[in-house]
Amino acid sequence: MNTFKKEERLCSKTQIAELLQNGSSFLLYPFRIVWLPLLPTAPANFPAQLLISVPKKRFKRANKRNKVKRLIREAYRLNKEEFLYKTLRVQKINVIFMCSYVGNDIFTYVELEKKLKLLLIRLSKEVVKNVQKN
Repeated sequence: MNTFKKEERLCSKTQIAELLQNGSSFLLYPFRIVWLPLLPTAPANFPAQLLISVPKKRFKRANKRNKVKRLIREAYRLNKEEFLYKTLRVQKINVIFMCSYVGNDIFTYVELEKKLKLLLIRLSKEVVKNVQKN
């Protein structure tokens, strides 16, 4: 299931606004993650929705911003099932999160993928811990 479909992308303006207002966050350089667990309504095919953000402040040229986004999307697409979805499905949790790139340099794909794996592991642990606490 190595896809990144429309249903997995966070597009809803109301959900994005709620995420930014009420979400929890952590920093794992070169990423800043803001996440918010959702009430599971029906069993979802995709327990997580992602918004990728690369600020214009960091990279003025659009081609560099797009390259970083492509690298993040590809690393997420290949690793989401193993490091995030398994945990969320077992716990029956849905989550929305935003991944902002805060680094000043473009990392290689290998370095970026390693960081993204750590990010997904930490995100799944924090979401489970938060849901069990409440």
